Formats: sequence, structure tokens, C-alpha cells
Amino acid sequence: MEEEDMYGKSGQDAKEWVQKAIEFYKKVGKIVALAEITNLKGPFVKGEMYVFVMNLTGTMLAHGENEKYIGADFSQVKDSDGRSFVREIIEVANAKGEGFVDYKWYNPATKDALPKILYFEKVDDMIFCSGIYQEMWKDLL
Repeated sequence: MEEEDMYGKSGQDAKEWVQKAIEFYKKVGKIVALAEITNLKGPFVKGEMYVFVMNLTGTMLAHGENEKYIGADFSQVKDSDGRSFVREIIEVANAKGEGFVDYKWYNPATKDALPKILYFEKVDDMIFCSGIYQEMWKDLL
């Protein structure tokens, strides 16, 4: 079974969101793309969905939800269950170029750690990522 099929519509939505950001990056360049991805009112933030970009070692370059993360090393960040999901993203992106990961992350709307599905893709020296809370996409079905 393909990973994309396993994650269904939520995986497809996350993948399309990442590919939209990559197309924008290729069109306008790194500086403008990273600035717009970080813009809370920009085209890469919609409700609880946003794009973030890391370098190939896990340093945050752009984040659609919290600009204070920029410059921080996320390589050791773990999810609510203690899983090193960022390390997984980095390893798979560097080996295969793209993939999916699921993890639990704090949802500011519900104040709970909820399951999230994330798609990521390596382009040049960056990893573009976007995820969606599973509860959110179930409501959309």
C-alpha cells in the first residue's frame, strides 16, 4: 500500500500544501518564499494548517504558526509520546527525498496532544513540511 493511500485525504491535503509552497519557492526564490511561509496572514497559513521549512539538519528556517521558532534547532524535538519524529523527517528526507510521518502534537485550540499526519519533501538544502490534525480532517470527510 502506498503511503499516500494509507493517509487518505489528509495525506493528500498535506502533500498539496507542501507542493504549493515548493512551487512558490521555485518561482520567487528562497528569501521571499521563507518570508511568506512565515507570514501568519500569508498564503501558507489556513486555520490549523501551515507550512514550515527546516534545513537538512533540523534548524527551522520558516514557520507559519510561530516565527519565534526560526533559527531554533528542532533535531532533538520529540512528540507528546517521546517519539523523535523530527529526526525521522530529517533521516527520510535526506535518504528518500519525501515521506509521511505521524505523531502527536499539542493543539492550541483543544489544549490536547492530538494525532497529526505530516508530509515532507526535500528541495535543494531545505525540507518543506505541512501537517494536519487527524481530528480536523475527519471532520472534513
